[in-house]
Amino acid sequence: MSKTEENLWAAFAGESQANRKYLAFAAQADKEGLTQAARLFRAAAAAETIHAHAHLRALKAVGDTMANLKAALAGETAEFTTMYPEMIRTAEAEGHKAARQSFTFANEVEKTHAALYQKAIDNPQGMEPCDYYLCKVCGHTHEGHAPDKCPVCGANANAFFKVD
Repeated sequence: MSKTEENLWAAFAGESQANRKYLAFAAQADKEGLTQAARLFRAAAAAETIHAHAHLRALKAVGDTMANLKAALAGETAEFTTMYPEMIRTAEAEGHKAARQSFTFANEVEKTHAALYQKAIDNPQGMEPCDYYLCKVCGHTHEGHAPDKCPVCGANANAFFKVD
C-alpha cells in the first residue's frame, strides 16, 4: 500500500469518527436547548461524511453490492472474533465496567450483522422486503418488527426504532 493510500485510509477514519462525534455533540446541544449549536454540529457532521466518501472514492474502495456485502461480512467477523474480545478482556483487567459493557454489546450485535450480511450474500436477489429495527441501548439490529425484549441488552420494545 502506498503512503497516499495509507493517508486516504487514515483520513477516512478521522472523517468518519468526526461525523459520529459531531452527531453526538449535536444531540447533547439539543438536550441543552442550544438549537443553533446543534445545527452547526450536524452541518459539520454532514461535511465530514462528504469528505469520508470522497476518500473512499479515491481509494476505489466501494465495489459492486456483492463485493460490498463480502467486505462488510469480513469486517463484522473480524470485530466479533478478534477486536472486541481483546477489548473486553482489557476492560475487564482494568476494571472499566462501562467500557466492558459497551464492547460486549457491540460484540454481540456484530455477530447479528455478520449473519444478516451472510444471509444477503447467500441470496441477494431473493432478499424478502422487511423492516429493520434498532435498539437505542445497544444497537441490536432486528428484522421484521421490534421484539418485545432486546436479546442483547434486555431493553423492552419501546427502545427500538425503525430504520428508514
